[in-house]
Amino acid sequence: MDKEILRIVIIATGLLVIIGMLLWAFIRNRKTQHDMGLYEDENASKGVSKPQSFQEDEDDDDLGIALSGSDKRGAYHAAKSDQYEKEDDDYYVLEDDDYEQAPRFVAPKIIQFSLIARDEDGFNGVDLVNAFEMVGLEYGSLKIFERLDSNRLVDFGVASMVESGTFPSKNLDTFYCPGIVFFMQPEAVDDAQAVFDDYVQTIQLLASELNGVIRDHQRQPLTEATIQMIRQSL
Repeated sequence: MDKEILRIVIIATGLLVIIGMLLWAFIRNRKTQHDMGLYEDENASKGVSKPQSFQEDEDDDDLGIALSGSDKRGAYHAAKSDQYEKEDDDYYVLEDDDYEQAPRFVAPKIIQFSLIARDEDGFNGVDLVNAFEMVGLEYGSLKIFERLDSNRLVDFGVASMVESGTFPSKNLDTFYCPGIVFFMQPEAVDDAQAVFDDYVQTIQLLASELNGVIRDHQRQPLTEATIQMIRQSL
């Protein structure tokens, strides 16, 4: 066979093979598209949602993102993240400053407790002096009893519930008072808490010795809670 004819036959055969492959690919692509259309129609009739990948693509179209592949997925998740952050902004987190704090108790300039006699006649002068000596109180120039520190300075004083507030230096057996008043000035002492502890302990000892009722600075029965509240404020 002539070489020229052989070349023509080979070329023609190659063209036929290429045309056949193109036709086969075209037919296969049409069949795939047809099957996909049937699948979507069937799912739509059954109420089945589209696969996640198709939903992501549609979400991308709504967000105006014209990307493909991994870039499209990254943009999709970024957009969703922004959406969650915006939703989080709607929630307000209370800071410490937003809570209204209760005002801190401030001790009065002069802490004044009282001891009221249970007996209708009140406290007798002789019983008072004996009890005062027992707890180490001294009779001072102002005619009241005082607690003195190591430098002979006054930590706190005790006055009587009579018009003058003083105690007589004689005829104690005829003296009666309905109660006694204790007063302490925290700013005038070196260690206010230590003096206050002695102040409370002294009153409690006298209450037991003289059979009296302790009242706080508001003339209410003294409680441990009130004692601690005042002590912590010093």
